[in-house]
Amino acid sequence: MLDIDTPDVHSPHVRSAGKGLLSLALLDSRNRTLRWLAIYEEALGAQHFAVPHWPELDPPLWVFGHIGWFHERWLARNVHRQRGTQADASAPRLASIEPDADRWYDPAMASHGARWQLDLPGAQQVRRYLADTMDIVLELLDSAGENDEALYFFRLALVREDMFADTLAEMAQCLEVKLGDERALLAEMNTAVPREPLLFPAARWPLGSAPGGFVFDNEKWAHEVDVPEFEIDAQPVTWAQYSEFVQDGGYDQAAWWSQAGLAWLERQPRRVPRNVEHMRHGVLVRRFGQPTRLPVAQPVAHVSWHEAQAWCRWAGRRLPTEVEWEAAAQSYSRGFAWGSVWEWTASSFVPYPGFHPDPWAEYSQPFFGTHKVLRGASVATRARLRSTKFRRFASPARDHLFAGFRSCAN
Repeated sequence: MLDIDTPDVHSPHVRSAGKGLLSLALLDSRNRTLRWLAIYEEALGAQHFAVPHWPELDPPLWVFGHIGWFHERWLARNVHRQRGTQADASAPRLASIEPDADRWYDPAMASHGARWQLDLPGAQQVRRYLADTMDIVLELLDSAGENDEALYFFRLALVREDMFADTLAEMAQCLEVKLGDERALLAEMNTAVPREPLLFPAARWPLGSAPGGFVFDNEKWAHEVDVPEFEIDAQPVTWAQYSEFVQDGGYDQAAWWSQAGLAWLERQPRRVPRNVEHMRHGVLVRRFGQPTRLPVAQPVAHVSWHEAQAWCRWAGRRLPTEVEWEAAAQSYSRGFAWGSVWEWTASSFVPYPGFHPDPWAEYSQPFFGTHKVLRGASVATRARLRSTKFRRFASPARDHLFAGFRSCAN
């Protein structure tokens, strides 16, 4: 595998990169995927990659094949790729280099529950498919135009594969897959020095992204929002702070939980966050299958939106809205610590005014109104995907993400 050391290849500005830098970023992303494939193959190969049928998982071989399929579907097989966001997503596709690719890897043809019954190919065949599809993509990029529309699907393929860095790390944590040297795949978790909360004055804030380069459809477009004065934590809630809630019987007091939160809590056999073995005299968690004692000054992780909301009620505070999070993150620079964990916000995932879906319509639309917005990034997030504008979204019940939260004054 080729290691890409060009500093700019890891910059969020790659969303606007030209063909030369974009080709390096695509190779870098594929190399990271192949590194993950080798880790899963070593951990699960003897079991033929068999994994439990859990709602937070996909079969790993399906995930790796889907990454190659996505590149092929939107680039090699897409006769309208030069049209960018104006492409007709319903237009017929060219044939795949893998005759069964759609049957195996198209989410529309293989529902989440059905993926465990598929006759998926083994790791070696998937590795060849990933190599062949990347070769084709790089050839097409070499002959593509240099404007935003001509490069739209190449940039989409890049950010989509980068997004799987979080997914593969989260799955590895669920499956207790050993990583070996974590530093090759994960950033270091910050141990924040406590800071006083930040006071943000009332303002009109341009929520969302401006045109230029690649922009996710759910980020479109920047629009001004009135933001009343608010006070927000300078860093995410730590294990030390969350431990006080646990020790105070927070999981056993209905007053702190919403009705949906109580229903979620009744389904949990534990009274601590996921992966925690105990919270006495420090925090001991299982991290990629290894018992690990964490510094209590690190951000709490692997909590659901329900747990975050319950802590805030117990503490007499609240979750920030996504516009509050974005405004604080962009305005306070080093005074606002973020990037170790995704952060739950109070905001439901809804489209911005004037929303119009991009060709990859199945990314955002099915989840409007049912999911909550997370902002920031985690230790598993690729550097070029880190942006104060990026909107991740998840069901409020999800607790397998590298997700924590911060709070605001009521």
